[in-house]
Amino acid sequence: MRNFKELLIWQRGMEIWEESYKITQLLPADERFGLVSQINRASASIPANIAEGASRKGVKDQARFIQIALGSTFELETFYIGMTRLKLAEEAEINRILELIIEEQKMLSGYLKQLTS
Repeated sequence: MRNFKELLIWQRGMEIWEESYKITQLLPADERFGLVSQINRASASIPANIAEGASRKGVKDQARFIQIALGSTFELETFYIGMTRLKLAEEAEINRILELIIEEQKMLSGYLKQLTS
């Protein structure tokens, strides 16, 4: 079992989660049970699945949880692209978190490749 808190992918996932919560606080109240809920769940899923995967002994199990975390990054990216298109937030703010998400996607993909090779 690895100390998941030392993994850079987990640390970046926590950063994305924190930033996502800050952004969702700025959304209209009528989005509270729609977009806000979806973004908060997807962003929390990234570090949570990385941590759960780190607790698994088998590489196959670890890889499965990394794949779930990776899927959550793509889900989150889609929400933020939609927010930009709908003009629900400042484009500069969205671009900043999209950069973090894309970096996390690359890191998770690399980690997954390392696990499975």
